[in-house]
Amino acid sequence: MNDGLAFIDILIFAMIAAFLVYRLRSVLGRRTGDERQRPNPFTPQPAEQGADNVIPMPPRTPGPDAVAAPAPGEPVSLAQGLVLIRQADPSFDEKSFQEGAKGAFAMIVGAFAQGDTATLRPLLADDVYDNFARAVRERQTAGETMETRVERFDEVDMLEARMDGGTAVVTIRFASQQVSVTRDAGGSIVDGDPARPVEVIDIWTFARNTRSRDPNWLLVETRVPN
Repeated sequence: MNDGLAFIDILIFAMIAAFLVYRLRSVLGRRTGDERQRPNPFTPQPAEQGADNVIPMPPRTPGPDAVAAPAPGEPVSLAQGLVLIRQADPSFDEKSFQEGAKGAFAMIVGAFAQGDTATLRPLLADDVYDNFARAVRERQTAGETMETRVERFDEVDMLEARMDGGTAVVTIRFASQQVSVTRDAGGSIVDGDPARPVEVIDIWTFARNTRSRDPNWLLVETRVPN
């Protein structure tokens, strides 16, 4: 009799434990290991069709609009450069690239202001990252904080496109309205106006190794108009 009651007690406790586990999973969700990863703005979105609908494509052959690779140092027009990039990377799309560049611009500007070097690291070439990280350290040493927000883009123009060996290189001119404020250690504003956006012109160059499976582009150069 006592053994039967003990068995019933164990069964009841097991049911209660199972219910609590179910409730915790429904409230907290499951960890997948990707929670801290930040998306790269240039990463293409996955195709909607399932694997069974994928149709293998035949190898691409140069079309009538193909452009011969220029001699080293020979200038190419923007249109020629875009054709050369598409020949090296058939997945390249000018409009999609510009949208990705806008996303990268806003992400990099925001991360730099926040001193978030972890976000900056995968988006920048080594020398550009070193310069950004140095500026962040200097700001932190001075006890200053920075807030920057891109309000809107007035213009996003592609200035240059070319192939440098197997590397695609694209230069973009960004004209944006930004609110940027720098405060000292006491919280007083030392630069900028939180209520007044200002126009900022930046010229950024992105590059990608077209022979790599990595679809992401890196910021390799920043400058301002002369």
